[in-house]
Amino acid sequence: MLRGRSTAHYFGTVIDAPDPRALGMFYHQVLGWEIHKNEPNEFTLVVPGNSHTYVAFQPQTSAPWARPVWPAAEGRQQMMMHLDIEVGDLEAAVEHAVELGATLAEFQPQDQVRVLLDPAGHPFCLYADG
Repeated sequence: MLRGRSTAHYFGTVIDAPDPRALGMFYHQVLGWEIHKNEPNEFTLVVPGNSHTYVAFQPQTSAPWARPVWPAAEGRQQMMMHLDIEVGDLEAAVEHAVELGATLAEFQPQDQVRVLLDPAGHPFCLYADG
């Protein structure tokens, strides 16, 4: 573990979005995590029972918003990271994610993994282990 860090310290992922609240609500429905902050420039979800682990959504401030592309294409906004979400029933989970506003990506590199795009265009993966 990093010197100066303990399990009592916070750990989170921050995702840029054109509409942080809308994207945060999408992931709230996907993950079922608790809403911790709901402010104009920050929407934060925490793991139920563990407020030290979070995912936050904030507006991109360094440049105009550009949707990432999947798969990567030269000269286009690249995916910088993605979330992996394990599910028990891949087909049902994909169907539900699409109902919530996700889009199934055309390129699917693995049989037990489905790449989807969230409403802001960030790729994320649903997978069934086994």
